[in-house]
Amino acid sequence: MKKILLSLMVIMFIAVLSACGSSDDSSKDKNSDDNGNKVIDKLSVGFVPSREPEEIITATEPLKELLKEELKNQGYDVKNVDITVGTNYEAVGEGLSAGTIDIGLIPGGTYVLYDDGAEVVLTATRAGLSIDSDNAKDWNDNKPTEASDEQVTYYRALAIAGPSKKGQELAEKVNNGEELTWDDLNSANWAVMSSSSPAGYIYPAIWLSDNYDKTITDLDKVVQSDSYGSAFARLAAGQIDVVVTYADARRDNEDAWKNDFNREKSIWDETNVIGVTPGIYNDTISVSKNSKIMDDDLKAAIQKAFMNIAQTDKGKEVISIYNHEGYQEAKSSDYDNERKAQEIVRNLK
Repeated sequence: MKKILLSLMVIMFIAVLSACGSSDDSSKDKNSDDNGNKVIDKLSVGFVPSREPEEIITATEPLKELLKEELKNQGYDVKNVDITVGTNYEAVGEGLSAGTIDIGLIPGGTYVLYDDGAEVVLTATRAGLSIDSDNAKDWNDNKPTEASDEQVTYYRALAIAGPSKKGQELAEKVNNGEELTWDDLNSANWAVMSSSSPAGYIYPAIWLSDNYDKTITDLDKVVQSDSYGSAFARLAAGQIDVVVTYADARRDNEDAWKNDFNREKSIWDETNVIGVTPGIYNDTISVSKNSKIMDDDLKAAIQKAFMNIAQTDKGKEVISIYNHEGYQEAKSSDYDNERKAQEIVRNLK
């Protein structure tokens, strides 16, 4: 009997130890590190090609470590940050919708096209410009355009005529205070971006609609560029007469105009504004609704991380590739005007 009781006691003791061991193991989150931070193997960040892709990849390389550091402060141990530049704006939107991209730095127009699979979490702020007029001639009379100290939540798109004979002809009429006709515009060669680009397509289409009851698809001679840099190269070469672009694009291409595009005169001497759009709400940082790792806690951490990064010297240098200077929390309704813009464009096609 004593041997039986002793055996039972040993069995019970082993069972208790096993239970304790099992309890301890189950209390540990297999997705957490030793410090209790949630482990993320890979965080994918996608950028749209509003600048040359290689330029974006080089400029944003430090973002990898900055994001890791800031997210660690928010309780996340990110092993790898993967940064890619989409072949076009739609590629990044589609990546967010598919969940293959976790975070996308995309324009408002791209966001509203893909808001079934993307959620906006931040809006970029940027310095305003020394000129903010609806009148094209004002931009020409007061050039060069310079940055101001004021932080703004919107920017404008411009139709810019280049040094070609037709470009100069259009600019001369504007600077003489004459109204351009539809025939004037339709006789020119135009460069636009993809149809989801606010500055490179959507708002210029609205400008054409408001002023001429026409749209981009009504223009006889239009080419789509893969980036603003290549569009300005064509403008400098006289291959196109007009480019539609964001308002400070000439500042970004000022050096390239002479050094890369081999122009003797400055970009300010050889280009003029012939059209100005209404204000466009700034770029977004959006997250994927279909990402396997995304939840409310990670979204909040991403918001804080990017806002903190924008306050550091290294961070400011990184986000300057898109002319961003800071971020503020955003909500879907902030982009209701963009939805109206998309609807207008759809109706115009």
